[in-house]
This record gives sequence, C-alpha cells and structure tokens, in this order.
Amino acid sequence: MITFGLIVLLFAGYEVFGNSAAVQNEQDHLAQELDQSWADPTVSPTSAAKGPAAPGENLVGRIYIPKLDKEWVVVDGVRPQDIKYAPGHYPETAKPGQIGNFSVAGHRIKKIFWRIDELKAGDVIGVETRDAWYVYHVYGQQIVKPNAVDVVAAVPNEPNATPTKALLTLTTCNPKFNNYQRLIVHAELVKTVPRDQTKADAGIPAEMKLKA
Repeated sequence: MITFGLIVLLFAGYEVFGNSAAVQNEQDHLAQELDQSWADPTVSPTSAAKGPAAPGENLVGRIYIPKLDKEWVVVDGVRPQDIKYAPGHYPETAKPGQIGNFSVAGHRIKKIFWRIDELKAGDVIGVETRDAWYVYHVYGQQIVKPNAVDVVAAVPNEPNATPTKALLTLTTCNPKFNNYQRLIVHAELVKTVPRDQTKADAGIPAEMKLKA
C-alpha cells in the first residue's frame, strides 16, 4: 500500500509538473499553426514587422491573462484529447465577444490553469480572434461540484435565463493536486478592439499585453 501510494503521488507530481515541457511544445506547435492559418493575403507587404496571424478554423484563438503573464492557444472542444495540452472551448457555448457565455476548460497544471485562483475582481482576461481583441474583466469566482454544468450556461447558474451580456467563464479542477471540485472564474466583456495585422502588435490593447 505504501508503494502504491508513492506511485500515485509520483504520478500526480508528473501530471502537474513533469509534463510542462510537453504542454509547452504542443502550445508552440499550435501557435505556429495559428500564425500560419489566417494570414491576410490582401495586405500589402510593408517594411514594418507585421503582427502574428490569427487562428485557424480548428482553433478558437488565444487567451491572455496579464496578471499571470500567461497566454494560450485555445482549441475547439473539451474532450480529454482536446485539452491534453491546451485550454478548450465548450463547443455549445458562445464564441468570443458574443452575447452569452464563452466558456473554456483547462487542466490545473503548471503550464495551464494552475494559478487562476489568484484572479480577482477587475483583473483582465483577453481573447484574440481573427478579427478582434476582446477585453474581459473578472467579476467573480465559484467552487462547485464537477456535475454543476450550469456554470457554463449562457447566463451562469441560470440555465433558463435569456443572456444580455457577453461573458467568459474559465473552468478547472480544484483543489490543486485533486479533482473532486471545480474552480470557476467568471468575467464580463468591457471592450472590443479591431485586430489590425498591418501593425507590429496587431493592435493588441495595452491592458492585454504580457510582461515578456
């Protein structure tokens, strides 16, 4: 039993820490795919460096959390194979910027949603798509049971309500090193900025920029 316990502990440690390199490698690959997919052929070459291309059809975009100095390419889907190395968009929820609840799941591992419990009211979560930058402000957190699916309803926790706001919800396991709860972070859209590939930074809003 002691040996089994040690094996479980070591496996948990690997899941949290040891696969960071694999996650980073896959994120780098997805970022390259994303950058190549929606390059605009109608934009004339300029001497200035262009911003990165926007995401491809099978990729939703990028999420930025400046407070944590993190960004991720987001895939479309939340099956285990979808979110093994990336956050995934719940396909039945709204798209970025839309009225409703753009909802994204991610593992509670070092390279993904490890620190989202640190987000407080007013903190920025940014989303980049082909056409726009979306700036959301965090307004709340919840800790719920894994079967509390209403947190990703169009109006969180009110499945029968009609949405009037553009929201964003992040979901992950809780507590760290376990999965018997879910940590939920909710945010509301406060600004939309057109994405301009002719600019060096594609016109990213200042509040979405990372430190690096």
